[in-house]
Amino acid sequence: MRLLLDTHIFLWYIAGERKISESILAMIRDPDNQVYLSVISEWEIIIKHQLGRLPLPASPGVYIPAQRRRHRIDVLSLDEDAVSALGELPAIHRDPFDRMLISQAMYHGLILVTVDRVVMKYGDVMNVRMLLAN
Repeated sequence: MRLLLDTHIFLWYIAGERKISESILAMIRDPDNQVYLSVISEWEIIIKHQLGRLPLPASPGVYIPAQRRRHRIDVLSLDEDAVSALGELPAIHRDPFDRMLISQAMYHGLILVTVDRVVMKYGDVMNVRMLLAN
């Protein structure tokens, strides 16, 4: 299974939050699954940290890659084809970070793991596989 973690799922996972269901935690921890964090999520984390809305124990440029490696989560780079796929998305969700994650999941054939019910609506109208994490 190839999973793309929504930003909040990654942050909850590395913090050990109990907001993620046990079945999703098992999928993330399963060494047979490929788990990704998009550079889009890292960008979102950096912006929120700089705005004072997301405290972290270290600089996001150091902390996020270290946590990714610690938890065996691969980086998903941004490429032109995934950006171009944004044009296919209906205007269901307005958040640009979430829209890009949806586009990446769709283009790369990944399962997007989220708790955002608005994001989940894309699974009904587009070729995007999603898992509700709670």
